[in-house]
Amino acid sequence: MDQKMEMPSPEMQRGIDECDRCRSICLATITHCLRQGGGHAEPAHILTLLDCVDLCAAAANFMLRLSKMHPRICEVCAQAGDACATSCEAFPDDEAMRSCAIECRRCAASCRLMVRMAAKASR
Repeated sequence: MDQKMEMPSPEMQRGIDECDRCRSICLATITHCLRQGGGHAEPAHILTLLDCVDLCAAAANFMLRLSKMHPRICEVCAQAGDACATSCEAFPDDEAMRSCAIECRRCAASCRLMVRMAAKASR
């Protein structure tokens, strides 16, 4: 039986890619922070990075399977991305932290776009 597999829209694929990039940079940033120690390794900061990692993975997975629940996950992922960016911006002299903050903001914006697109489609 020949069935056509439904694929994510180009916008959703960009959202998936953004979530994957953000997850990767946050994981690398956790390693960087633990090596730096001090304020970089504060539990609240590391937990914020871990929240972003997990929610980016979840959002990408929900979008990949075209789940009707993806807007709700993307909304929470955007909040986690903003929180992570704010946490990373507390270290303005650290290039790795600046890069992480930029990617988190980019991912959050992409997730918010997914939420808006889903709301528009449901009207």
